[in-house]
Amino acid sequence: MNKSTALLVIDVQMDMFSDPDSPVYKGAELLTNIKKLIERARIANVPIIYVQHTESDDKPMGKGKPGWEIHPEIAPSEGDITVLKETPSSFYKTNLQEVLLSKGITELIITGLQTECCIDTSIRHAFFLGYEVVLVKDANSTYDIAPLTAPQIIQHHHRIIGNWFAKVLSTDEIEFE
Repeated sequence: MNKSTALLVIDVQMDMFSDPDSPVYKGAELLTNIKKLIERARIANVPIIYVQHTESDDKPMGKGKPGWEIHPEIAPSEGDITVLKETPSSFYKTNLQEVLLSKGITELIITGLQTECCIDTSIRHAFFLGYEVVLVKDANSTYDIAPLTAPQIIQHHHRIIGNWFAKVLSTDEIEFE
């Protein structure tokens, strides 16, 4: 990785962890790995961009509601950037592209939730915009969604993403310079 790299943390918000009957697959490991990446990115002065899904005010992820907040284990610090989105793409109708261009970012390290939705969509959008993309395979997750289990969904998407749109690397393989 180089100085034109940014770390994206997509939708790691409290509401995503709120249903004990539908837990985030390996949620504790997800948070631990994202936290490691954030710490290493900060040391290397790599921009950290939190993408925060925002729903209407009557929904759990309505702006300012407890479910809308970034998970406290990986909460933004001063100097981090937050981009609000309303669709599965981190780019569509957001200021993410402008933020990345203003910082000279050409490579994105992507983490977060949900693998088959906002992660997949954001990776494809980034690829089509010309970014080099890395998906951190042990720092993205989802839920069981019948008829598939979360591990099946993740494995399927990692294979497709890795064959076409991004490198798929583990947390330990990510090195910020």
